[in-house]
Amino acid sequence: MFSLKGRVAAVTGASSGLGLQMAKGFAEQGADLVIIARRMERLEAIAADFRAEGIKCLPVKCDVTDTAQIAAAVEQVIKEYGKADILVNNAGASRNAGVLEMTDEDWEFTLAADLTSVFKVTRAFANEMVKKRYGRIINIASIYGQVGNTAMDTVAYHSSKGGVINFTRAVAAELAKYNITCNTISPGYFETELTADTLNTDSFTAFMKAAVPLGRYGHEGELNPVAVMLASDEASYITGQNIKVDGGFTSI
Repeated sequence: MFSLKGRVAAVTGASSGLGLQMAKGFAEQGADLVIIARRMERLEAIAADFRAEGIKCLPVKCDVTDTAQIAAAVEQVIKEYGKADILVNNAGASRNAGVLEMTDEDWEFTLAADLTSVFKVTRAFANEMVKKRYGRIINIASIYGQVGNTAMDTVAYHSSKGGVINFTRAVAAELAKYNITCNTISPGYFETELTADTLNTDSFTAFMKAAVPLGRYGHEGELNPVAVMLASDEASYITGQNIKVDGGFTSI
């Protein structure tokens, strides 16, 4: 089960963190890769590592907020592989503030990076998936798309990720007739290059033990099983869903 051999998987924000982890998970199941981000030197180094292991990998430089760059990226993918079976919308960025202090500029930046980008990239790839009448779209939201928090004021991030979850439902309903599924994964706290220093403090360790039933944050690779499952042929009857991978954080 869950073989991705012969499938082409495109992952945005794949130069580090969860995006790179998921790309590795897809590759382990036999997928050919498209890794998309803004840091081309980093992407090329990652692609070289994949190719050294016999994995096909196309690095593509793209700002996912730029419509023209997205169109060019999709064109590269189709030229290289002839199709795009799997899309993971993982890229994002956030400027944090609460509703009392958030500026228009920071609100618009966050919504553009975390929600509008998902719309633009999905639109571009879905138009190619429709031609093949097959597709697996996976949007990465967050537990913060479903709950508020008292640790940090970040109203735009909460709003954008909540939008991603319902965007997913709308796309799932619209594209089902083309044999395209669309689902969301909402990660909890995960260790990445950017979060490791914060997560491995005494205060955060105490917070994890109190707030997360499993008592810890997510480790590298623990998001991959859900991503692989949703990307697979076996998940053909799963669409419009939001799967939380959070150690039980949102269950209490």
